[in-house]
Amino acid sequence: MRAVIADRPGTPDVLHPVTLPDPAPGPEQVRVAVEAAATTFIDTLIRSGSPVAPRATFPVVLGNGVGGLIDRVGSGVDPAWIGTRVVTTTGGTGGYASLALAHVADLHRVPELLDLPEAAALLADGRTAVGLHDAAGIRPGETVVITAAAGGVGSILTQLAKVSGAHVIALAGNTSKLDHARSLGADTVVNYRDLDWTSRLRAAAPGGLDVVFDGIGTGTTAALFALVRSGGRYVQHGAAGGSWGTIEPTAAAERNVTVIPLDAIGANPGELFSFTERALDLAARGTFRPTIGQTFPLDDAAAAHAAIGSRATTGKTLLLP
Repeated sequence: MRAVIADRPGTPDVLHPVTLPDPAPGPEQVRVAVEAAATTFIDTLIRSGSPVAPRATFPVVLGNGVGGLIDRVGSGVDPAWIGTRVVTTTGGTGGYASLALAHVADLHRVPELLDLPEAAALLADGRTAVGLHDAAGIRPGETVVITAAAGGVGSILTQLAKVSGAHVIALAGNTSKLDHARSLGADTVVNYRDLDWTSRLRAAAPGGLDVVFDGIGTGTTAALFALVRSGGRYVQHGAAGGSWGTIEPTAAAERNVTVIPLDAIGANPGELFSFTERALDLAARGTFRPTIGQTFPLDDAAAAHAAIGSRATTGKTLLLP
């Protein structure tokens, strides 16, 4: 099979294509002929050897999400799965390949109204967005800020918040991303790279913010937290800016702001599985659609990582074997 491997941690150019033996599924496993492999920011952290990334043993084939057709099953698996369109996690690694193994319990059937790339784009981002949206408890008429609103998670959160009846303020770092957020339903867009971005945000929400979805972290967190009104919710789900933002529990309690961390969702594998099923169903029914901003051939995984690292991407980035 074709695959992309990282022999050691480092810059994107440590990723290179190789030919490996075709894997055989073990008990309770299936083999997927991959048509789309999802990339994530976490993949780039693992590849770089970041201390905040999950531990990996090099050499490694990255990738924890794929979509494709099941072409082989292991012992204990119903042969009727063969030929089924699925998306699935791979147990953490092994997705950047033309063939990938997965546990049968992790399989999600792809609804007829979704294509495989769309479904693959929803594996991590869809379940995360649905879980965060549930945790925030948005009510009609509330003012909601979504950072990185043109990203994979942010683009879905923008649509979900709008469906919930919120006034949606989208933050992004350039004009094209702001335009995309507006096309998804954002009522107001603000470029957080502008020097006066907090002033513009205050003008857009003079009564304060009810909910913030913070996927950037760093200094952005303090600026946004200061604008949350009493009874508001601050949802921390990413550190695209390089580090997680810090909110002191005493400060949150004094201002009656509930801080919701990323680990508040997906307390167990069953909950994460349910979030993915809901994301696929909602997308199939047209409640929202994932944004696939760019695709790369599998052999160009290094270019995909470079694009993600430079924050030049919109929505989800997929590898197409």
